[in-house]
Amino acid sequence: MNSITYRFASEEDTHLIMEFIHALAVYEKMEDEVVGDEDLLREWIFEKKKAEVLFACIDGKEAGFALFFHNFSTFLARAGIYLEDLYVLEEYRGTGCGKGLLKKLAEIAVERGCGRLEWCCLDWNQPSIDFYLSLGAQPMSGWTTYRMAGDTLKSFAEGKIKKS
Repeated sequence: MNSITYRFASEEDTHLIMEFIHALAVYEKMEDEVVGDEDLLREWIFEKKKAEVLFACIDGKEAGFALFFHNFSTFLARAGIYLEDLYVLEEYRGTGCGKGLLKKLAEIAVERGCGRLEWCCLDWNQPSIDFYLSLGAQPMSGWTTYRMAGDTLKSFAEGKIKKS
C-alpha cells in the first residue's frame, strides 16, 4: 500500500498546477475554457494570495491536487472553504488521494475555524457525485449558480447592461 503525503504548493509549482488544470479541463470536456496562464496563476495564487493549492503525493510524485480559497457565510458570520477544483490523475484514482485531499481540506477548515467546506460538481459527473455522497456530503437543493464573466461582466461593470 502506497502512503499518501500532502503538501502545499509553492511558487515553483506554478507549471505543475497548470498541468493539473489542463488535465482537469480535458476530463471535464472544457479545454477551450482554459484561458489563464502560468503568469496569471503565479500572480493570483502566490503574489495576491487569493487561493491555495494542496497536492496529494504518492512515492514523491504529485498524484492529485485541490485548489481552494476562503469564502464567507453571513449566516454563520465566519469564513468557509470553497473547493474550486479537485483532480486526481487517472493512474492514481482509487488510491485514496481524492478522499485524502477532501479530508485534509476538512482538517484545514476545522483548524481555521471555518463553518463549512463547499464545492460544485458537474451534473453529468456521476462517479464524482457518488464519491461525494459516500463521504456524507449533501447536494444543495433550491440553489442555482449564476455567473457573469468576460464581456458580460465588463459591460455590466461599465453600466452598459441596463435590463431590469
